[in-house]
Amino acid sequence: MKRIYLDHSATTPVDPKVLRAMKPYFTADFGNASSLHSFGQKARAGVEKAREQVAKFLECESKEVIFTSGATESNNLALFGLVRRARALDLKRKVHVITSAIEHPAVLEVCRELKKEEVEVTYLPVSRAGLVRLEDVKKAIRPETILISIMYVNNEVGTIQPIQEISQIIKEVNAGRGKEDKIYFHTDAVQAANFCDCRVDWLGVDMLSLSAHKIYGPKGTGVLFIKSGTPLLPIIFGGHQERGIRSGTENVAGIVGMGRAVEMLTDKNEIKKINANIKKLRDKLVGEILKKIPSAILNGDLKQRVPGNANFCFKNVEGESILLMLDMEGIAVSTGSACSSGSLEPSHVLTAMGVSPEVTHGSVRVTFGKDNSREDVERLLKVLPGIVARLRKMSPIKK
Repeated sequence: MKRIYLDHSATTPVDPKVLRAMKPYFTADFGNASSLHSFGQKARAGVEKAREQVAKFLECESKEVIFTSGATESNNLALFGLVRRARALDLKRKVHVITSAIEHPAVLEVCRELKKEEVEVTYLPVSRAGLVRLEDVKKAIRPETILISIMYVNNEVGTIQPIQEISQIIKEVNAGRGKEDKIYFHTDAVQAANFCDCRVDWLGVDMLSLSAHKIYGPKGTGVLFIKSGTPLLPIIFGGHQERGIRSGTENVAGIVGMGRAVEMLTDKNEIKKINANIKKLRDKLVGEILKKIPSAILNGDLKQRVPGNANFCFKNVEGESILLMLDMEGIAVSTGSACSSGSLEPSHVLTAMGVSPEVTHGSVRVTFGKDNSREDVERLLKVLPGIVARLRKMSPIKK
């Protein structure tokens, strides 16, 4: 039985081109990138080439690219680093952070920790379609606001947030403030990189997080873009690596892999072709599921959404049961964020969008990648309606 992978928002397979680029740094070019001898300098060259590849994709300066262990660390560094720097300059300063109610846990958990440090946090609501409203951003800004962090693309429902428009609001507010009172703007762009324009000046962001394993690169490697002049304190100490912002011996092979994966994203014609095919697959799936399965609901805005994402709720069924039965058929999907799959709580994203808890528990996320085919969709459509029907017969809750 052919196994079908439809969970690309959780992780992606390493592309063969990426693996080929990484291999020498496990063997012949194994040196420590901080060493001065030739082994170290060969490793250093690999790291700096990757930095240039990422900078080209983001259209920023190479020195503004900081390598991390992944997007979770990047988000932690962005939020903790900026807030704690502001506090270090003025211990009595009131600090306010704005984020959204549908952020990834790597942002929400940081905000919960910041509240313990007496930082005020505002969680913006979203529309039924899963979108942040610009008027809510404007209303939330206070004199003590120093940071706004809004994800570019939601990891569960795939909605694309109005990052450019939010950055314009921040720019207008900053025009009336002094430099020490500037609001900085961070976006978690992990789910956006495969599909959306990530040029940082075009977006108008001061910080941006990326993860290698979401773009056909290796796990354990990420990036934080930090615009020159953005004040951050490090959150990891012990060395001088990454301009003193992120200490620790560089994961050279992982960094090289991330650089190659990002470089592949700069082939605009190829990416356009891949994403057009993914959108066809997604649209076919959405249309057929809504037609063939009664009481199926598509979560999130269909237009303001990345092409690889389809998130459904099936009433009177547990999403986890659907996932397990599909896995027995050789098809991998998810019930939401892989980072919170161990939780029994209803999805905080769907809850924020106004979906009732009992319906939320019937959610299934299908996310496509570049190697998926029409046959994969047809196989899913062949087995999913029967699975939902069988589970509904077993359910104590009837329509």
